[in-house]
Amino acid sequence: LHFAPRRGFSYVDLVEGLRDGRLYALKRIVCHDKEDRRAALHEADMHGLFEHPNILRLEAHCLVEKGAKHEAWLLLPYVQGGTLWSEVEALRERGASMPERRVLRILQGICRGLHAIHSKGYAHRDLKPTNVLLDEDDRAVLMDLGSMNQARIEVNSSREAMAVQDWAAQRCTISYRAPELFSVPSQCVIDERTDVWSLGCVLYCMMFGEGPFDVIFQKGDSVALAVQSPVTLPPDSRYSAALRRLLSSMLTVDPQQRPHISDILEQLEGLEPAPAGQDTTQI
Repeated sequence: LHFAPRRGFSYVDLVEGLRDGRLYALKRIVCHDKEDRRAALHEADMHGLFEHPNILRLEAHCLVEKGAKHEAWLLLPYVQGGTLWSEVEALRERGASMPERRVLRILQGICRGLHAIHSKGYAHRDLKPTNVLLDEDDRAVLMDLGSMNQARIEVNSSREAMAVQDWAAQRCTISYRAPELFSVPSQCVIDERTDVWSLGCVLYCMMFGEGPFDVIFQKGDSVALAVQSPVTLPPDSRYSAALRRLLSSMLTVDPQQRPHISDILEQLEGLEPAPAGQDTTQI
């Protein structure tokens, strides 16, 4: 198993296309060495696997020499609405909460993007509200595919377990990281349901204004310890019992008991209001 560490950091510039006049986001990843360059090109390769409305597409990419260093340039569409996190923050500042109908619409988009990733045998591994963009129609678009790797990781020794654990510590944001990535057993299979745990944390954030482990991390307490206990949902009558049950199922500590993304999409169809563009007449 080979896991790329995250050492290069990136900048994002808003740029205008000379020929088409459209706005784009130019992600510039600073690469200090060959390993950084490999990781940046891996991110570009992952984008190249998908042409899906809920996954940010890559328009073009190249490596640019900057003295002794290189920069990997990834040209991405500019998504007008900003990140899901900025939307959650704006609501929280107004003392408002996201209506269930909107939560479901955004959640379904995230799930469709994840389903496309999982269907190709990969996992995102760093799903969080800052890695979800919202376009002007509230369509969720997944971005930052740099942590993506194969969905099923077989661990057969304590050395392999430590390699996965160290990689996760560098690449998977701590307060959205699945419990099985904090303490990896020496004989196990880590699968794509790490994303389902992260999805639960993102849904919790949409419903309650912050992730379930954000405060624990900010206080400096142990997230690794906190994720081993069942998550208690705040008492809140704004959201249906069905949505709360769905959230609880995503935040199941034992990954073998956690649903797959296809199960979640199936349940969502029962909760989801009529899709946008389909007129419904109330009589």
